[in-house]
Amino acid sequence: MDLMINAKDLRKTFILHPQGGVRIPVLADSSLQVASGECVTLHGPSGAGKSTLLRSLYANYKLDQGSILVRHGGQIVDMVTAAPRTVLEVRRRTMGYVSQFLRAIPRVPALDVVAEPACLAGIDQAEARERAAALLARLRIPERLWHIPPATFSGGEQQRVNVARGFVLDYPILLLDEPTASLDAANRGTVIELINEAKARGGAIVGIFHDAEVRDAVTTRLHLIQPMDAAA
Repeated sequence: MDLMINAKDLRKTFILHPQGGVRIPVLADSSLQVASGECVTLHGPSGAGKSTLLRSLYANYKLDQGSILVRHGGQIVDMVTAAPRTVLEVRRRTMGYVSQFLRAIPRVPALDVVAEPACLAGIDQAEARERAAALLARLRIPERLWHIPPATFSGGEQQRVNVARGFVLDYPILLLDEPTASLDAANRGTVIELINEAKARGGAIVGIFHDAEVRDAVTTRLHLIQPMDAAA
């Protein structure tokens, strides 16, 4: 198996400027390696830094120190020091991300919201929309809703659109932050299938799953994260 993520010595402290510069250390000397074909689940109590680590892998947070080396095509990119243009290219072709909440785009139909990552990666629009339609159908979004902006959808429907958007490309690396939150049992089962299919294709997956059934069904191994005070 190819090593797809090699994160080493990560340190992150949040500074609360409105509260007199209070410093909250979240990550200290954290490391994580993920190979193709495995799903590594970040595991630990609330507030331990799981979401911070996941967002740092995606370069949503600027770290105080450390390196996050990802395999991007034929090269290795450090997401900590890479130029913004390079980070965007990694996100476009190599690293997908499914958050807990859909950032609904005004006036854009659900079908096009899901198809957009495939279009940005250079896939023909017709094929991208076919992929989007197949995923929306698989996740039980009624066809009558495909051409409606998802801002009006229920929380569960929006999350299914979010999941479909994350799986519309066969990303080599996939980051999942509670992808089954607010989903019913049938759709949780579908998401489990999608994750396991991505693993079988050789995807390297990092996830947070508070649902024990989902966690047990997809996890290759657990990566324990302890709160800073417990680690001390």
